[in-house]
Amino acid sequence: MEKSCTLLIHFEKGSPALANEIKEAMEGNDVSAKVDAMKNAIMLLLNGETLPQLFITIVRYVLPSEDHTIQKLLLHYLEIIDKTDARGRVLPEMILICQNLRNNLQHPNEYIRGVTLRFLCRLSEAEILEPLIPSILTNLEHRHPFIRRHALLAISAIYRLPQGEHLLPDAPDLVEKALSTEQDLSARRNAFLMLITCAQDRAVSYLLSHADQVPAWGDLLQMAVLDLIRKVCRSNRAEKGKYIKIIISLLNSPSTAVIYECAGTLVSLSSAPTAIRAAANTYCQLLLSQSDNNVKLIVLDRLNELKSSHRDIMVEVIMDVLRALSSPNLDIRRKTLNIALELITPRNIDEVVLTLKKEVVKTQSGELEKNGEYRQMLVQAIHTCAVKFPEVASTVVHLLMDFLGDANVASAIDVVLFVREIIETNPKLRVSIITRLLDTFYQIRAGRVCSCALWIIGEYCLSLSEVESGIATIKQCLGDLPFYTINEEGEATDALKLPQQVNSFVTISSRRPVILADGTYATQSAASETSFSAPTIVPGSLASTGNLRSLILSGDFFLGAVVSCTLTKLVLRLEEVQPSKAEANKACTSTLLIMVSMLQLGQSSSVPHPIDNDSYDRIMLCIRLLCNTGDEVRKIWLQSCRQSFAKMLAEKQFRETEEIKAVAQISHTQPDDLIDFYHLKSRKGMSQLELEDEVQDDLKRATGMFMKDGNDANRLNRILQLTGFSDPVYAEAYVTVHHYDIVLDVTVINRTKETLQNLCLELATMGDLKLVDRPQNYTLAPESSKQIRANIKVSSTETGVIFGNIVYETSNVLERTVVVLNDIHVDIMDYISPATCADVAFRSMWAEFEWENKVAVNTVIQGEKEFLNHIIKSTNMKCLTPPSALEGECGFLAANLYAKSVFGEDALVNVSVEKQADGKLSGYIRIRSKTQGIALSLGDKITLKQKGSS
Repeated sequence: MEKSCTLLIHFEKGSPALANEIKEAMEGNDVSAKVDAMKNAIMLLLNGETLPQLFITIVRYVLPSEDHTIQKLLLHYLEIIDKTDARGRVLPEMILICQNLRNNLQHPNEYIRGVTLRFLCRLSEAEILEPLIPSILTNLEHRHPFIRRHALLAISAIYRLPQGEHLLPDAPDLVEKALSTEQDLSARRNAFLMLITCAQDRAVSYLLSHADQVPAWGDLLQMAVLDLIRKVCRSNRAEKGKYIKIIISLLNSPSTAVIYECAGTLVSLSSAPTAIRAAANTYCQLLLSQSDNNVKLIVLDRLNELKSSHRDIMVEVIMDVLRALSSPNLDIRRKTLNIALELITPRNIDEVVLTLKKEVVKTQSGELEKNGEYRQMLVQAIHTCAVKFPEVASTVVHLLMDFLGDANVASAIDVVLFVREIIETNPKLRVSIITRLLDTFYQIRAGRVCSCALWIIGEYCLSLSEVESGIATIKQCLGDLPFYTINEEGEATDALKLPQQVNSFVTISSRRPVILADGTYATQSAASETSFSAPTIVPGSLASTGNLRSLILSGDFFLGAVVSCTLTKLVLRLEEVQPSKAEANKACTSTLLIMVSMLQLGQSSSVPHPIDNDSYDRIMLCIRLLCNTGDEVRKIWLQSCRQSFAKMLAEKQFRETEEIKAVAQISHTQPDDLIDFYHLKSRKGMSQLELEDEVQDDLKRATGMFMKDGNDANRLNRILQLTGFSDPVYAEAYVTVHHYDIVLDVTVINRTKETLQNLCLELATMGDLKLVDRPQNYTLAPESSKQIRANIKVSSTETGVIFGNIVYETSNVLERTVVVLNDIHVDIMDYISPATCADVAFRSMWAEFEWENKVAVNTVIQGEKEFLNHIIKSTNMKCLTPPSALEGECGFLAANLYAKSVFGEDALVNVSVEKQADGKLSGYIRIRSKTQGIALSLGDKITLKQKGSS
């Protein structure tokens, strides 16, 4: 069993000659050299060295020193050295220390007395403490409070020892007497804590007899009072009524720490609505009064816990919680919105939405650089409110549509997705939304937003006037045709080139003969840059050019394909609602002209890059469809698309409902668990007191002894053989992986008939792993074994390697023997877990992350879905693509996977596979992440696992 350690200092291993240098420095007269020598000696001792020869040197040359720094270091040295022998008896030389400690306890300097009393709190040897008791008790009456408070701490520590009642039988009486006469706040707190720990009845009696004075006590003593109340009520809940009045009185304390603890104590002791309401109001007051963002985040966590267990009461304070949106910190705002969204009810939805609308309007000021991100959060919150309570959609949809042209593209995308969902789920708002969308369409400057807005126009413009307005709006935003012309010199230029040119899109080369300096002719190529303007459009009267023209001329031919599809839908619907055949044919002709002009532009050299094949095929499909329309095709274009979207929304709502039900049905205890009354409660709303009941299980988890399934097979799977059976030293390691560290429990067995001396486990790491401490040297008897523990710190999600040797000496061999260990590979799967994120967030991260690892599909699995399930199982990721999108058999499958590491890193995976004619699968698996390590490690894992089905 490892020894307990009260002092830990990081120190790199020094040279063997360092011990001699320390001894020489201590024997000298230089004070600074002695200080450095003492520091080096302490750090060597903490890292496993024994240094037995230094003790007498320190007693002779360091003990008499009057320097405060040396005296403090001397106490650290005495704290960490072994004071007992193998049998547990105090070493005889420790008697030399007792006289020095007694002198220090009677020293005229208050600092020397105080640090010595504090040092005695960490001693556990009764033989050393016993002769010091009279001096300790004398310090209880010292004039200086610094000494009195440390004397009380020393008495408390000694009394808690197994022999404490024998050493200080009247300690509670002395401390209680000191508490009644003491004026110093810290000393009173120490005395009260001693009574709480060692004589709880006396502490309770003192508290109840002075209950009226508790609000006037200092904050340190009030915190101790709350600690006592929690302990008493935990052991005897029937008595909590005596203390509720004291807790309520402390809610008016000037100390915010006391107020915070009072609220937590109220929640843990009582579930009465009055107590919970008082705690919630207290948290809300702290949320508004504190300027520290960390405090606000902690308070929001407490409010979130209250929301889980006392939602009905938290609903009453939702507006107080929303006042935290005044903080400029985005994390605070995000947490506040998450809490508020789960507390909305039909009674408060109007107030909540009104507050969110005011916040959205505030973001238009442009004073803060993160207004765009905050506006995106507000849009998502309003979207959630409108989905839960459709009656409020009409009050917010028109306000949000003003932000379709937002400079923050993510915010604009959220708005247009919100509009798309509302127009489907709220048919009553369709006409007003379409009218407003057509009026504001010219403001949209992002291609992705334009694409979604065009889809809405194509699907929901149903009446004759709406269809005609939709076609006219798109044409005006496209401008006049053609998109470019060829001038006399062979240069291509925008057909609507304006005096004020903003964006340069095209570079064209022209050739003409020139005469060189030597009189010969040559052909000179001149590059002329053509600039296309993003014209200023007056609201209410669209200009002849607009946003669509600028985007298409910049090379966004996907948007051009979307424009073609939208115009095709509008023309097909116009043929149904327009009584005049001539008008319908006219609209069809003008639409065909637009599509042909797009194809001409895409195949010309006047754009940054030519049109892609997919966009070309889509535009050609639209042209063929308008030239020859069948009833079946018309039904697909005008009805099936909208039906698919409605089905997608219904499935999304169903999936969210099922997730809520699944969370509500999670069982936190198993039928065969031991009965524990605290465990019968829901873990979600457990207080700190209730969490303390799980300390034993937490310790078992930390040491790797706790198995969820109760099966030893899991433990056996984590045992790795480090050496061979024929090696003189056999070693195996049990690997326990925690979130931020790895614990290796190495069993070393001496298989020889000789004693192995100075046996040392030498480890090294590769990757983002770091050895925390160096295991010490051991002596192994013949055929005996030893347990050695090593801790490895993990700093990122990356596949790492631990390697090393076992080095030892024998009496027969002069040289040290080295046994090389097998490598231990750290599995990345221990650090990532399935997670979910919105589709918009996934696409945003996919575009932002710079590290990509592309893995070719190479597997014997022949089913696309079977292969996808195998990858999900192998990578411990979650499939974000809904099951409905993976239905059917088309020979092709594309899915997005997502996971999150314990360090907060995001792992994105896109699986695209296609079934070949021979039945084999081909394609690629692309991994993207912000860090290189997780992309490479996950790629290696997929490469290793994808071939088989196990």
